[in-house]
Amino acid sequence: MPIRNRFAEMHEEIAGWRRHLHAHPELMFDVHETAAFVTERLKEFGITDITEGIGQTGVVAVIEGKTNTSDRVIGLRADMDALPIEEITGLDYASSVPGKMHACGHDGHTSMLLGAAKYLSEKRNFDGKVVLIFQPAEEGGGGGKVMCDDGLMDRWGVQEVYGMHNAPGVPVGQFATRPGPLMASADQFEIVVTGKGGHAAEPHNAIDTNLAAAHVLIALQSIAARNTDPLKQIVVSVCGMRSDNDSFNVIPHTVSLRGTVRTLDKGVRDMAEERVTQIALHTAEAYGATADVNYERGYPITINHDDNAGFASDAAEAVVGPENVERNVPPIMPAEDFSYMLEERPGAYMFIGNGDSAQCHHPAYNFDDEAIPVGCSWFAEIVERRMPAA
Repeated sequence: MPIRNRFAEMHEEIAGWRRHLHAHPELMFDVHETAAFVTERLKEFGITDITEGIGQTGVVAVIEGKTNTSDRVIGLRADMDALPIEEITGLDYASSVPGKMHACGHDGHTSMLLGAAKYLSEKRNFDGKVVLIFQPAEEGGGGGKVMCDDGLMDRWGVQEVYGMHNAPGVPVGQFATRPGPLMASADQFEIVVTGKGGHAAEPHNAIDTNLAAAHVLIALQSIAARNTDPLKQIVVSVCGMRSDNDSFNVIPHTVSLRGTVRTLDKGVRDMAEERVTQIALHTAEAYGATADVNYERGYPITINHDDNAGFASDAAEAVVGPENVERNVPPIMPAEDFSYMLEERPGAYMFIGNGDSAQCHHPAYNFDDEAIPVGCSWFAEIVERRMPAA
């Protein structure tokens, strides 16, 4: 079934929700107003099985089909949080909160799932249950894991789970996904190199921590160049370098390096953690310094289950036609905490075109409202195709 006429009828209403959310962004788990807005809309749709406070501020709602003979339960997820970015779009519905904006389109994701919820609650043209998952803290807080740890999958009997994210640069009306790894893991590290501070004019009486830290930074690039199979992908980025002083004539006593490691393979991820530590310790030692390494694992690799990725693509093709669905898109190195849900249940993550917009996390980004009927239809197609009415 193509884009549903009902979503064309509701387009302006759903876009209004999206613009309201865009104007009132909230961060991490502090999405109380957003969650309340979601809950209010769900109640207006006549949905009564609503639970708030899952994963601190998440919302979970259940819609039952006309029949439930199949005992199937499908989860649909949208993220609700914004980013600590100052918006520069100049839109009449731009962020009303200084230093916060929906720069990643979660306002669009939430609104599309709300639109699908309204349609599904009206039609109920399926056999089973839909679990609507409105998640906080995707942007660094691991809200997906917190919701799972709070019993999301077991408590509601979720059997498979699906989510989507907008994709700037992909035309509106197109979808893309792939089986297997779709998005990278995201680990972070801090390396504190300690030498011996001293006068810049007498470096021989000091241990130059800047020099040691600089060589650590350079040596870390050998992980990608010389330790990783060239057919596998990894990113090792040092994103900050800071000493304990900012003087022109002082050799610092300590220098810290901060960065991230992104991988698409669990074995490569293990290797990278080991090599970051070894390189830091031994390179610093070669220059007479010491290194302390704090390596923290973040979001896992987002790995689509093969059958579910194929089904998600089938549903997308039903909405926009096979010529508008890329079934084997190259994986990308950003991370996504939907990965935690895919570790607990089979499912798939899908990209939906956002047109010629600024990139995500850019202060000029804006979700394209023309994508709303497309995304809503995909959510609905997932349900009605996977759980056809008895």
